Amino acid sequence: MSNYTVRKLKIGNTEQMQTLSRAAGELYSRTVVNFWRTVRKQNKWLKPSSMMRWLSNDSENRLHAHSADAVVQSFYASLKSWRERRKTDPDARPPRRRKWFFKVQWKSSAIKVKDGKLRLSNGQGNEPLVIDWAWDTPKLIEMGWDGKQYEIRACYATEEVSIKESGTVAGIDLGEIHLAVAHDGKETIIANGRLLRSKRRYQNKLKAKLSGLIDVKKRGSKRRKRLIRSKQRQLAKLNNQIKDIQHKQTTKLVSTLNNRGVQTVVIGDIRDIRKSVDYGKKANQKIHQMLHGQTRQMLTYKAERLGMKVELQDEHYTSQTCPQCGKRHKPKNRLYKCSCGFQFHRDAVGSINIRRKYLGCMDIPVVGVMASPIGVRFKPHLQCSPVPLLRAEQ
Repeated sequence: MSNYTVRKLKIGNTEQMQTLSRAAGELYSRTVVNFWRTVRKQNKWLKPSSMMRWLSNDSENRLHAHSADAVVQSFYASLKSWRERRKTDPDARPPRRRKWFFKVQWKSSAIKVKDGKLRLSNGQGNEPLVIDWAWDTPKLIEMGWDGKQYEIRACYATEEVSIKESGTVAGIDLGEIHLAVAHDGKETIIANGRLLRSKRRYQNKLKAKLSGLIDVKKRGSKRRKRLIRSKQRQLAKLNNQIKDIQHKQTTKLVSTLNNRGVQTVVIGDIRDIRKSVDYGKKANQKIHQMLHGQTRQMLTYKAERLGMKVELQDEHYTSQTCPQCGKRHKPKNRLYKCSCGFQFHRDAVGSINIRRKYLGCMDIPVVGVMASPIGVRFKPHLQCSPVPLLRAEQ
């Protein structure tokens, strides 16, 4: 399995960058319109190769040919994701929205580094995008908007990582109170979610407070515009803090499992949890705001980067089934208590049963006393990646 590292660099906002992003947005919109128009009128699903020949570039030839192909391929990647998702989610929606601006990608044929300058080629007759660069030549570059300015994401291919096909299996239960709880057959590791929940609560209060202040201001007034900008800045800062917590907690969890010799990570699939719960206004809000999708994605790529295999497992009734006697009991608090005498952490029971379900041994009772869970708390100095990554100067 190939391993990749990414270097990010803020590059500001220039007219040339705006032009390229706008050209990519126009091309993406034309791809969306032409694809669905062909489906509607001729009942034909065009292949990516056909669409790339049809829309070889934007109307003014501003993009490099391979950059234009990458825009079309992005649409088809979203289409493929939707077709896979709708197998389990009938309400999943296909990519139909047009884009005013879109990310721009340059492949290796359009990338050149010389004399401390990164030159990204564009369409014939157009000037290349030139950026100060003190590093090696990357394999792929993407330019996207981060909310304030454009940033370069340079992708480097590193050494090959072999997937570990067999060995120790760990089950991971994603939750709202605790970010993730893992069990490897011997010990349980809990990624504490106290700080993350605190940030989410503050985020909700801040949104309500600032939205209330904005709503009473006259549309188009300077005060309203200032409040909107202030809201965007404060929420962007909170989002960065939340992502930092997620990255450091998931990294610590994955690194701990790797050090214990885990070779297969089984994550409980809770993508449809929002459809089947109704616990009241407050509980529903917490469940709907769970960051399980981002957490699952972080755990997946970080585990795969270390050579671990990642699988999804249906998690129905895993938090209710007693690992010792097999009876179902819905716990009310964080401590799971069964009539047979078994007691353990509620989320840990979920991770134990996810692992047992994957291994096909749900009918085999757990014998003996379970070791006390190990807690992993957030600390500001924790590492964000399980392997050394290239770091960009801000």
